[in-house]
Amino acid sequence: MDSDVLLEVAIQEAGYEPGISKLHNINISVKRGKLTGLIGPNGAGKSTAIKGILGLLPFADAQVTYGGSSDKYAYVPEQPLFYDRLTLWEHLSLAAAVYGMDEPEFEAEGNMLLEKFRMTQVRDHLPESFSKGMRQKMMLMLGFLVKPDVYIVDEPFIGLDPRATKDFLSLLEEERRRGAGVLMSTHVLDTAEKICDDFIMISSGEVVASGTIDDIREAASLPEASLFDCFDVLT
Repeated sequence: MDSDVLLEVAIQEAGYEPGISKLHNINISVKRGKLTGLIGPNGAGKSTAIKGILGLLPFADAQVTYGGSSDKYAYVPEQPLFYDRLTLWEHLSLAAAVYGMDEPEFEAEGNMLLEKFRMTQVRDHLPESFSKGMRQKMMLMLGFLVKPDVYIVDEPFIGLDPRATKDFLSLLEEERRRGAGVLMSTHVLDTAEKICDDFIMISSGEVVASGTIDDIREAASLPEASLFDCFDVLT
């Protein structure tokens, strides 16, 4: 495995029921400091592929290999998950304990994230009182807290207002400069075209194109087209 590759995925077949495959021959490689966009129409298999990577599918013929100095990864789900009786700060504290962060490091990183996402005022509130966007910001904060080698992010822009989106992209860029790799599923194609280094385009559970934006344009036979126009042709 190339030393610059932090996540290597080969899914031959995968699905939710025996004999009924939702994915076929999906290959994904995420490199150090790079952002790979997993794109496709609704129902194409993006979230199923992420579940396959995380080992959450009941039926999967797949190999998933992590590189880097550790096997740490952060998963940010599309639908926020939280404990009803824990405050925002207690969620962060629990994540820090799971990943073995010492108290001074946790205090510094946790407070930085609260300020960055403008959540300091709800530090001790229960997330059940949060809006959808605030819950999504909490999920992002939990991911950024542990500074993993790899981020696996499923539809991060849903529910985020423009300012929160800018804050998220700023932190993501900092993490990429640190050397982290990112796999991001999204259907926000205009943003994906601006920030992603390469793409895996899925349709009907199979890869229809992959590579840089120029590779995607070549596959679509549209040399000057936007990602959206290529997407429209290929899927």
